[in-house]
Amino acid sequence: MHRAYQSVLPCSSKYLQQKWDKAVYEEHWKKVQAAKPVVDTSAPPTYGHLLLKLKKLELEKDRLSIIERDNRLLLEKMSFIMRTTGRIDNKNDYEPKSLNRRKREQELLRITKENYAILERITKCQPQYKVQKWNEDWHKAEEYMNSIARYPRRLCKSRNQKKQKYNKKTPKRKKQKAKRLNDGCLTDKSERKEREDTNNENENQKNQSENQEGKV
Repeated sequence: MHRAYQSVLPCSSKYLQQKWDKAVYEEHWKKVQAAKPVVDTSAPPTYGHLLLKLKKLELEKDRLSIIERDNRLLLEKMSFIMRTTGRIDNKNDYEPKSLNRRKREQELLRITKENYAILERITKCQPQYKVQKWNEDWHKAEEYMNSIARYPRRLCKSRNQKKQKYNKKTPKRKKQKAKRLNDGCLTDKSERKEREDTNNENENQKNQSENQEGKV
């Protein structure tokens, strides 16, 4: 009973109602399939003259024909030249000529003459500065400095020379030792004795240098 057709509306015969409903459904389905849309969504029509472009093809064909004709003419000319000597003499046996060669030579000659004249003036030019006069001026300046200076300049020079000689003669170890003694780093008796000896030697050297300067 549950498999029997159940109609929506009440009916006297379920079999006939099922048959009629089926016929209505099939008719409706056919109408739906055959229905046409209100909006046209199909592709636009294609035109042959837009796809082929016959004018462009014709122009391309004409261009290719012109190129082919030119190539054929060029090939004929080349074959004629290869078979014969040709109509044009392409041998360049003439000497190169210049229209302004003479002018350029004259200009070069003028420049060389000017350079030679400048060189001659430079070589014959006498110097304007005199070395002898410079030496005389320097001696005068030294005399002025000696007269103005508080202490004689020659004495300072001699002391500087002696100091340089002493620095050259004394070795590096003695210099370091003297520096340590002056700084007061040694505290032992032997070190104190060495310090006294070095001080005495320095005093003797000073006295000798003063005596020599007094004699001079």
